[in-house]
Amino acid sequence: MSPVYRPSLPAMESESLIRGLLFLFLTVVGVPGNSLVIWAFVRVARHDRRLLPADAIVLHLVSVNLLVVVVRCLPETLATFRLAAIFNDASCRGIIYVFRTARTLSIWLTFVLSAYQCLSAAPPGSRWAQVRATVAHHLGFIFLALWLVNCIISCPAAIYSLGFRGNSSLMEHSINAQFCLVQFPSGLARDANGAVQTARDVVPMAFMTTASIIILVFLYRHSQQVKGLRGGAGGKSGPSAERRAAKSVVTLVTMYVVFYGVDNGLWVYTITVTQTLSSALVSDLRVFFASLYASVSPIVIIISNTKVSRQL
Repeated sequence: MSPVYRPSLPAMESESLIRGLLFLFLTVVGVPGNSLVIWAFVRVARHDRRLLPADAIVLHLVSVNLLVVVVRCLPETLATFRLAAIFNDASCRGIIYVFRTARTLSIWLTFVLSAYQCLSAAPPGSRWAQVRATVAHHLGFIFLALWLVNCIISCPAAIYSLGFRGNSSLMEHSINAQFCLVQFPSGLARDANGAVQTARDVVPMAFMTTASIIILVFLYRHSQQVKGLRGGAGGKSGPSAERRAAKSVVTLVTMYVVFYGVDNGLWVYTITVTQTLSSALVSDLRVFFASLYASVSPIVIIISNTKVSRQL
């Protein structure tokens, strides 16, 4: 039997079993969770005959997150438990390309969602309210532009991807992705690709963090105004739909910054410390944290979005 597909029992118990269970968890949580949210929004669109811009952004985000889980976590689970021999040169190129594109789209769509929610706090008639209306009107163009840009940026990693062969001579200038290998032609090409990926992730994370801080300030001021208006009347009212949506966006951004902050930290560590390039451990951790947001975020949406929760 080939040692690649039939590892010893202790190795399977100590490393592969834990790894497989982690990716199985992401698959079991992420696929049904994202699918339920998509189904709920489809029902809302059929009932209302349209989706609000914020709902359209969330639907697009959830669809991309489902793509992340299906194209990365599910194949990793099947391959780890030796249920299917999926990874060869062609499949590695396709999986890594789609995963990196969808992963980065998830970052940018979360930024678009936080920015739109931030603009929603602007008073009617203001310049920022006009910007929000412009964004809502050109939302389809924004989606298309994000897809095109990220598809182009993800090309180098897909071009240099191949199935892992266990050949040590291939490890130079390469990144070990467990079942696949991303072999760059030179160290400069690898580092340049890493720098572009880091910038592509850090920029929207900085923007969405800023937007979330603005949302939090708005929520705080709004709560103080409401307390002042209630005064001694002692009246109580539940949170408005706008406040629930704002809190949901802040929660999603916080999760994103934490999970992808770890992911990007590991990526910087990978391209700066040569010894980590030949090990799949850091790559596995990166994929896990990058996929964790895609798997867990539907839970936040189901709990906080009244339209989705009503449909479910």
